[in-house]
Order: sequence, then C-alpha cells, then structure tokens
Amino acid sequence: MTLSFQLVTTEEEIGAVARLASEIWREHYINIITAEQIEYMLDKFQSVPAISDQIKRQGYEYYLMLVNGNHAGYLAVRPEPSKLFLSKFYLLKAYRGQGYGGRAIRFLEELCRERGLKAIWLTVNRHNASSIAVYEHSGFRTVRTQVADIGGGFVMDDYVMEKEVSPA
Repeated sequence: MTLSFQLVTTEEEIGAVARLASEIWREHYINIITAEQIEYMLDKFQSVPAISDQIKRQGYEYYLMLVNGNHAGYLAVRPEPSKLFLSKFYLLKAYRGQGYGGRAIRFLEELCRERGLKAIWLTVNRHNASSIAVYEHSGFRTVRTQVADIGGGFVMDDYVMEKEVSPA
C-alpha cells in the first residue's frame, strides 16, 4: 500500500479534511468526550471556515494522508522557531493498526530535519489511551499536563508530549 502526503491548498481539499474530521471525531472521541463537545470542537476547529483560517492566517499546514490515492486521514502542523507543533493527527478506523501512524511520524521527522527543527510536540486528551500508546511507541514522552478552556463550557484536559528529532 502506497502512503503519500498531500499539502492542502484548495477549497476542495479543505472540504475533504473537514469531512474526514467529521467522520473520525464522531467515531473515535465518543467514548472520551461528550457528543456535545465533539460537535462544538468540530465547528470551532475543524469546519471548512476554521481550517481555512488556520491555513491562511495562523500558519498551519494541513496534509491529507492518501493510501493508494484514497483519503485515509490527515495531519495539521504549525512550525515554531525550534519545534514543530503537531496539532492534528487522525486516521480513519479502517487504516489504523497498519503502520501508517509510524510512517506519518517519520514524515514529520523529515519535515523537521528539512526545516532545522529539533522536536515535535503535541497535546493529547488524557483519556485517549490508544493515541497515547501510539505516541509513546513512536518515542514521544509526556512533559506536562494542561487544561485549556475552549469556550462553550468545555475544556481540553491534555497531556503535552514531545519527541526530539535527531539531525539527518
């Protein structure tokens, strides 16, 4: 199976990301956060207008993950002065457990090397055991916890994890 990463630049691609987010979030997060919080977060962070704003005004780069040309998931990153912030990393259920997550991490490590960045960091819900396990298996370590008020009466209760990236 061929895995490729396509930088999101068009409205059509942004729409594809929003559709993936809608499907993945509703399936994956229902046992972690409430349905109300899922809908709130999808609208606030993963709708077409929100993704467009993140790309055009906030410095985010979105990548569609394609397996044999089919949409399998997506990544969103924001380069910082010395690190890469991994904001979004989602795979459709049918593609999980097949090594694509590890290959995506290697893609991000290569992005870091190309840009002279020394680490990747992310936030993950403290109750998202399956994602935490993937990150730990890929060499991330928990550096702290944080609770962030995201409005609407909701908070994100997260671990902050980080992985150092060795130079080329």
